[in-house]
Amino acid sequence: MNGKTRFRRLDGILLLDKPSGMSSNQALQRVRHLFRAEKAGHTGSLDPLATGLLPVCFGEATKIAGLLLGAHKAYETVARLGATTDTDDADGAVLRERPVPVIDDATIDAAITPLRGRIRQRAPIYSALKQGGEPLYARARRGEAVEAPERDVEVASFQMVGREGDDLRLAVECGSGTYIRSLVRDLGEALGCGAHVTTLRRLWVDPFRTPRMWTLEEIRTRAPEGENALDSCLISIEAGLAHRARVDLDADTARRFGYGQSVEMPGEAAIPTGARLGADASGASSAASHGDADLVVVGDHAGRVLGLATIDGGRLRPQRLFSWASTPAA
Repeated sequence: MNGKTRFRRLDGILLLDKPSGMSSNQALQRVRHLFRAEKAGHTGSLDPLATGLLPVCFGEATKIAGLLLGAHKAYETVARLGATTDTDDADGAVLRERPVPVIDDATIDAAITPLRGRIRQRAPIYSALKQGGEPLYARARRGEAVEAPERDVEVASFQMVGREGDDLRLAVECGSGTYIRSLVRDLGEALGCGAHVTTLRRLWVDPFRTPRMWTLEEIRTRAPEGENALDSCLISIEAGLAHRARVDLDADTARRFGYGQSVEMPGEAAIPTGARLGADASGASSAASHGDADLVVVGDHAGRVLGLATIDGGRLRPQRLFSWASTPAA
């Protein structure tokens, strides 16, 4: 694409299958130009080495990107025993090599067990976490000493699903902020030989549990066919909110809500606590922190989604409104 690209207003979500060897931002910019979208954002970075689901939000869908960023996720990764790297994956420089002892499956599972549940995890020094307003990876690349922070993360499931020589194939389901590279690094240390990630694929992100992902090549193939062919790859903003509780308002109440006014909850509306908190089937919260967990979806009598609100004293208080919220339904 050249600098003469004419961008357009576009709302929706693309479930991109990010290729390996490309940063999430590079992938975002490629699809943004292919779709010629005025505004786009992704919902949480994947490492350049990683592949798999990267939801890309266009237009008004960027208003829910933070909710998807904090969602429950699933990965499959291959851990290679015997070597640690400065990035905790195969893209980094080898720091130490150690012989791999004879390890049976029971020993591996015993080492994995403490890495399940609510755990304290140290982030990789090559990560996008910021200290002093700067990503850790920027400081690490300059050769500065970096003390990566520790934080609490939720690992709902972590198990070995295959093994070939010194390569372990692992399946992980986890909450927001969990680094798979850190899990593999810590597993390697528990086994006494070190380990690093050689492949990593994100399988799903709530609420997209069985996603139809689109590769860059598929999108490039559709681009010459025109906007309709491209836009058929998108899913609606509503699909990205499907796992959240929803309240529908009558026409008059929806109008006032759409203008940013707090409104009374409909008398018949009942919001289960678990639904409001975005809890998954296991009971673990899958919503983002910082208040996002309490957001409910507000719609109108015509089935449109108007925005997101919190419930306060029996009233819906608008937090994020979509651009059409103040436009009456047809």
